[in-house]
Amino acid sequence: MPHDTSLLATLSIAFVLAFGFGFLADRLRLPPLVGYLVAGVLVGPFTPGFVADGKLALELAEIGVILLMFGVGLHFSAADLMAVKGIAIPGAVGQIIIATLMGLGLALYWDWGLGAGIVLGLSLSVASTVVLLKALEERNLLQTPNGRIAIGWLIVEDLAMVVALVLLPAFAGLLGGTVPADGGGHGAAPTDAPVWLTLAITLGKVGLFAAVALILGPRIVPWLLAQVARTGSRELFTLAVLAIAMGIAYGSAQVFGVSFALGAFFAGVVLAESRFSHKAAADSLPLQDAFSVIFFVSVGMLFDPSILLREPLSVAAVLLTIIVGKSLVAFAIVLALGYPMGAGLLISASLAQIGEFSFILVGLGISMNLLPPEGRDLVLAGALLSITLNPLVFAAVEKATARVKAQRPDWSNYGQTKFKRLTQQINSVRDQMAEREKAHGLQVQKLVETFPVLSRLGKDELERLLLMFRPAAAVPGERVIRSGDPADGMYFLASGAVEVQLPDHKIKLETGAFFGEMALLSGRRRSADITALDYCQFLILERRDFNQFTRQHGELRAAILEKANQRRKMNQAAKEKPQETEPEEAATVTPTATPS
Repeated sequence: MPHDTSLLATLSIAFVLAFGFGFLADRLRLPPLVGYLVAGVLVGPFTPGFVADGKLALELAEIGVILLMFGVGLHFSAADLMAVKGIAIPGAVGQIIIATLMGLGLALYWDWGLGAGIVLGLSLSVASTVVLLKALEERNLLQTPNGRIAIGWLIVEDLAMVVALVLLPAFAGLLGGTVPADGGGHGAAPTDAPVWLTLAITLGKVGLFAAVALILGPRIVPWLLAQVARTGSRELFTLAVLAIAMGIAYGSAQVFGVSFALGAFFAGVVLAESRFSHKAAADSLPLQDAFSVIFFVSVGMLFDPSILLREPLSVAAVLLTIIVGKSLVAFAIVLALGYPMGAGLLISASLAQIGEFSFILVGLGISMNLLPPEGRDLVLAGALLSITLNPLVFAAVEKATARVKAQRPDWSNYGQTKFKRLTQQINSVRDQMAEREKAHGLQVQKLVETFPVLSRLGKDELERLLLMFRPAAAVPGERVIRSGDPADGMYFLASGAVEVQLPDHKIKLETGAFFGEMALLSGRRRSADITALDYCQFLILERRDFNQFTRQHGELRAAILEKANQRRKMNQAAKEKPQETEPEEAATVTPTATPS
């Protein structure tokens, strides 16, 4: 039966070529992103051979933008940013302003107009986080103070671009552009109202959305993910993360009129502060990577390589602005803020390229008729060349740093006092994060130490079990379980002691014991009263979770069943043989199971 295969053809060719050229780029010690862009150029309308469906590719690329922005929000750390705020915030803001003015100067020289100049300048001012992280990781600089400064600097740049995506549509008319019927998908709608009113409405929508997201999000999203995590289904958890990212992005655009990108960013920010952030990042990474590749391929499809021959001087001007202009500005700002040359040189190298946000801004500028198509080609050419040359820039910076230390040690000592204070702040934040991780690890470790029967489970399953447990407490004399009650769950005694009242004798259970499992296994009602002898803390595994979890972990169910059978035999023996000692003393047991 004949059918349209444009989606299948576009995805197949895009992935195959992106893999081939991405692998080649990696072998040439270049970021794979360069290969993805080249793959896009080859399937684009400006080169011979197969031409992919451009409209379809752009729609798929929108998913890539959403997942990219979700990833930016997911990896956003307010604590990391606050540790380097003294250099990252003023440095990034100052560098964006000056770089934008440089781009504006080029645009005015080419007679493009104010709006085109602002879009071009903003596009040239922001570096690629993807490229930076790879460069730092390859050089083992990711966890160094200079590396944390560079990452904090780019976080501020990313946040500034999020604001730019919101404000540009509001100012489009004033800058000589137009806003599409859908508002460009970035929070503004076409209107003849005054600029101040349009801006107020736009900021009001964004503010309302941010308030809803940051107030309700931390309450709803972690709870929802906790319920999904309790099922133990990895695919359901991954689907939940994607549904949150895509759902919030689409819902925010429909309800509040803000962009998909902004909605996805806030979805990531909300999730970043929950205990599921690492798992969410790991599980969503494959799809995020796949659609990010489609995004870069679709960007490459828009690039006209003939610009390199038609406008070589313009391409050179853009490239020099990215590699030389931005780097010198960043270096000067770092020194002016009183930090060492080493930090300035590393940040300069980190910023000597542009990437994903530049492409998003260019696309927005084109859609609002602010930027001519030639501007897009120049930005894409600048991105391709700057990313390709970035390893050489890092190599030059490393040599310059070594030469300064050897020949002018007095220069390398500049700003060290301030840098040491900053290093202490970074280490303090890192230590706090390590303490939180350690505390959570100790919680898991303590669970196994208190209840040895759980030692059969792996770390991930213990984490899941912690999510399933419902904490409860009891005061001395309080009836925990009544005989004849329906079995509601299995009780793990985390602290204190309880007494099991059987018809002819009593059993004392202490910390580390568990009870209530026999009724769950048999399907019968409770057969004994259980009373707290001390202030007790319980971890209750409810009936549904008990059945599901033990069904998935047969070795744990077998161990619990074995303990239950042991208790059953002990209780039967106690009925047949009279106790020769005081009942309560003779019946005191160490952590085990008991009937109930």
